[in-house]
Amino acid sequence: MEENKKLATVEDSVEYCLFLIPDEPRDPEKHKEILQKYIERIMTQYAPMLVPYIWQNQPFNLKYKPEKGGVPAHMFGMTKFGDNIEDEWFIVYIVKQVTKEFPELVARIEDNDGEFLLIEAADFLPKWLDPDNSANRVFFHHGELCIIPAPRKPGAASWLPTTPPTISQALNIISTHPEKIVASESIRAAVNRRIKGYPEKIQASLHRAHCFLPASIAAVLKQRPRLVAAGVQAFYLRDPTDLRACRIFKTFLPETRIMTSVTFTKCLYAQLVQQRFVPDRRSGYKLPPPSHPQYRAHELGMKLAHGFEILCSKCSPHFSDSKKALITTSPLWAGFLESLKKNDYFKELIEGSAQYQERLEMAKNYFQLSVNRPESSLAMSPGEEILTLLQTIPFDLEELKKEEANLPPEDDDQWLDLSPDQLDQVLQEAAGKKEPEPISKGEKENYDLTQVSESMKAFISKVSTHKGAELPREPSEAPITFDADSFLNYFDKILGPRPHESDSDDLDEDDFECLDSDDDLDLETQEPGKEASVKGTLDDLKSYMAQMDQELACTSIGKSFTTQKQMEPLSQTTNNNSDEEDSGAGGSIMTPVDVDLNLVSNILESYSSQAGLAGPASNLLQSMGVQLPDNTDHRSTRKPTKD
Repeated sequence: MEENKKLATVEDSVEYCLFLIPDEPRDPEKHKEILQKYIERIMTQYAPMLVPYIWQNQPFNLKYKPEKGGVPAHMFGMTKFGDNIEDEWFIVYIVKQVTKEFPELVARIEDNDGEFLLIEAADFLPKWLDPDNSANRVFFHHGELCIIPAPRKPGAASWLPTTPPTISQALNIISTHPEKIVASESIRAAVNRRIKGYPEKIQASLHRAHCFLPASIAAVLKQRPRLVAAGVQAFYLRDPTDLRACRIFKTFLPETRIMTSVTFTKCLYAQLVQQRFVPDRRSGYKLPPPSHPQYRAHELGMKLAHGFEILCSKCSPHFSDSKKALITTSPLWAGFLESLKKNDYFKELIEGSAQYQERLEMAKNYFQLSVNRPESSLAMSPGEEILTLLQTIPFDLEELKKEEANLPPEDDDQWLDLSPDQLDQVLQEAAGKKEPEPISKGEKENYDLTQVSESMKAFISKVSTHKGAELPREPSEAPITFDADSFLNYFDKILGPRPHESDSDDLDEDDFECLDSDDDLDLETQEPGKEASVKGTLDDLKSYMAQMDQELACTSIGKSFTTQKQMEPLSQTTNNNSDEEDSGAGGSIMTPVDVDLNLVSNILESYSSQAGLAGPASNLLQSMGVQLPDNTDHRSTRKPTKD
């Protein structure tokens, strides 16, 4: 039996704050009342989207947070989204829409990684913006992403602070200069790309599958579809202690199983399907052979039943009744229910009908979890909620068995088994890149390998620091240039006027500041007195290189490189240059290494060894916009010949 150990890790979560502008002094109690009304309006208006949504761990929620530490009173929410990153981006969509619907509200949102919206748009950020100075600069206002800029020069813009702004300063800037802080089109497009398609995208993220489940679980999920997430997570994160409760089932007996349709998110479905698990023989959950047409339904039902049994085993059947009475006793419930009716949440359903009651129960649950969240000590656990439902909802086993004949069809799960090409396409779409056009047969035969060497030269010519290397975005559109003066200037800064006394590879932070752009590497900025030092440094480097060449000429390392076809008889060299030492090259002088040919040869060899999978060669070339044709020659890799 496979048993998973729970890992003590920090759960991925996202925090979001909504502020009211302008940030003026207000009576605290009156301000609290205003914000509470906004919470009710927001949660009611977006209830049609939020109520049926299946969250991985926690739902979208808002609560009042009083002023503290210079941060004004605001609406605050925190959601643990676990492995389902789509929950986080759905919340970004909701927050963005809220600021569009309520222009007097400003929103901030960040997760464990910090300003993840900036991370998403990293390729388009201005150079001055980095994690050290991005605090309290990124907001949503009027439905648009805003970035509070930093002044280029002290005093250039009096309304901009020279240091990262406080929340109060940021709100004041947004209120007084809203048109000057809107993020660039490329940054906004990068973020909008991730939330494109909502709310229709919600349905696309679901997966419906048949499951052979105990009838009581089917009844619970019919009443509270979102509890499928808790059941999957309990099974997915099970440990040996959890499985002790599953040796002999006490709540969900296998004899009561029926075939039913269950709605998962794709993330939950994948978590349930991808884990191999063999139930304990004592549990009574037996699986048909894998060749059975309903094997998948039996396996899914068995795993889900284990998850629900684990949840219920962690709580007492006689837990506090005070928790059960929290749902509709809140004074906010009546107003919330009335707002739902005004927003056509119940559509045209007849009050008291089965469908009306089903939506009413979902609304109560949504209200409890998102609007009127109790303290953690009073909140119901999923297991307690399941046991409460089992005590209150009636279900007829025979009636549920009759429904087996009219189950809706299952969704196709071929998305679980993507081919490498399909996976590449998904990753390209997620990154917002257009899929490269396939290379035709004629292009494959006449593929120009100079594109590979030119792209690598462009990459090498870019400046790299301790923060990383810059990749040329459009290597084919810009000519490759080499500025000898800048090269000498750069080496002078590294080696200094006394190169023999310094053997350290370390560079100070100040040394890297000059590498922000090629324009900074200009020899004219050096004092005239240093030119002699620069020339001396170059001579020393040439001397070192010459000595290294002579030492390497006596070894076999040169045979690993392809050299240029520039052979000369040793006798001619001796007659013309009688003062030079014998090169030891065995009848020929040292010929220069063909850098381009060796570069392309090694890259192609690395690309071929990847066997069509991802690897360093393909990743590097793709990042520079170079697409190599597929390797159709599966024989041993041969080095290319130069024309």
